[in-house]
Amino acid sequence: MFETSAPLLVRFLICFVIGSIPFAVVSMMGSGVDIRKVGSRNPGFNNVLRVSSRRAVAALVGDMGKGALAVWLVLYVWPAHLPQGAWAQGAWAGAAWAAGHPVFPAEIALAWSYGLAAVLGHCFSPFLKLNGGKGIATSGGVMLVLYPVWAVIALAYFTAARVAGGKLKWREAGTIASLTTWALFVLLMLFFVGRLDAACAAVMLSFLTWRHKKNLQNLLLGPLSVVRGQLPTDAEAQPCGNEPLAGQTDN
Repeated sequence: MFETSAPLLVRFLICFVIGSIPFAVVSMMGSGVDIRKVGSRNPGFNNVLRVSSRRAVAALVGDMGKGALAVWLVLYVWPAHLPQGAWAQGAWAGAAWAAGHPVFPAEIALAWSYGLAAVLGHCFSPFLKLNGGKGIATSGGVMLVLYPVWAVIALAYFTAARVAGGKLKWREAGTIASLTTWALFVLLMLFFVGRLDAACAAVMLSFLTWRHKKNLQNLLLGPLSVVRGQLPTDAEAQPCGNEPLAGQTDN
């Protein structure tokens, strides 16, 4: 049994380690600002956006990229020895469904497990003393590798919701856009792909919802009187080139 499970555990560890690279912190290198000490102190894309839009793009690309890379590596570069052809059908379930091919349950659950391992690495990074972001960007990268067609639809909705929320000054606009995007993705899985795919997506949504519990509390009960949620001062933002602050919530 160990001979069977050990290779999978190694792959899970690889996904976790890749996911744990803190690109929000890396993107702020050379700025003189520690992203863990400004804004909400969350090492994620949205907190970087509060300080520098240019550096936020780097953080977003890095966080999404690591989720996509981790899953892609263990599915296609170094796949586990499972039924021949299962990965193409399981991982690219959108195309498989459209072509009428069967989807193998074991591969679906395993692929999602790899993705969750990458998201866990982001949220509990050993490079940040088991702290981290909230997993939205990394989970988006996982979504793109597993179901590229449906992911594009979901991410297009996210972009529209995020822009609309910012312009309309919604409270917790980032949280609303992020979690409703995953809720939409669960429905896409349920109606167009399969129940197991939807169940796995629902597990991811549940974890991301838990990571946003403080944001949801703020949304439902009103702003909390804590210093952590305040924007960085002008002095703190100066090292990043005096770029305008974008007062959005973290993900």
